[in-house]
Amino acid sequence: MRFTKMQGLGNDYVYLNCTGGLPDNLPELAARLSDRHFGVGADGLICICPSERADFGMRIFNADGSEGAMCGNGIRCLGKYVYDKGLTRKTSLLTVETASGVRYLELFLRDGRVHAVLVDMGRPALSPPVKLTAAGRTWRAVPVSVGNPHAVVFCGEVDALNLAELGPALERHPAFPDRVNVEFAQTDDRGGLKVRVWERGSGETLACGTGACAALAAAAQDGLVSRHTAVRLPGGELEVRWAEENGHLYMTGPAVTVFEGEISLEK
Repeated sequence: MRFTKMQGLGNDYVYLNCTGGLPDNLPELAARLSDRHFGVGADGLICICPSERADFGMRIFNADGSEGAMCGNGIRCLGKYVYDKGLTRKTSLLTVETASGVRYLELFLRDGRVHAVLVDMGRPALSPPVKLTAAGRTWRAVPVSVGNPHAVVFCGEVDALNLAELGPALERHPAFPDRVNVEFAQTDDRGGLKVRVWERGSGETLACGTGACAALAAAAQDGLVSRHTAVRLPGGELEVRWAEENGHLYMTGPAVTVFEGEISLEK
């Protein structure tokens, strides 16, 4: 099976061109390909599919095989994939259908290839803060949906947190019966945000595009940052803007091809 490994700020995925049809048993395939010892190694699998509503469709599977609804870093890399491989010549208003709706992309080129992508992430849905008990403490979390569920927790120092303990406890908290992605955020001295992410089904990752958008929306709503700022994650920086004119979130960041290859699916 031919594949392409891509990453956005270190949030890495295996990409399959499925415009001619989907492979069998995608959850099992995603878990096998994502395994960092016995597979390619990734945070998940993304299938590029045909769509009747958009230029392309995108299906996302986490490293544990569960299917996701939306992935900000993943959709940026999809934009790079389809342009660099000649599947489209669009650089603006490129449309991608996801399980959470159609998203619009603008591609930025350097030497004829995509190096960065802006994504219209749509309007966030913010819920009132909730108090959650986990790892022996009570945490204030702001639930935010940006096509997938997030809980944003503001902390004094995110680097001091033990996410290996805290992440699973909040991801699987009874308040979120379908599990949740968790962002641990703090303001920085530049007026931006510093964020660590625990992704539902994948664990701690170097970056999460939807998580950065959720953190910005929660922080801006509380007056902690402006509506247009940088979000710093362990893998790098995203620019996120929450537009006042239409309420949409716009995310801009890099997209990188790591390598291409072929893997045997023999067990």
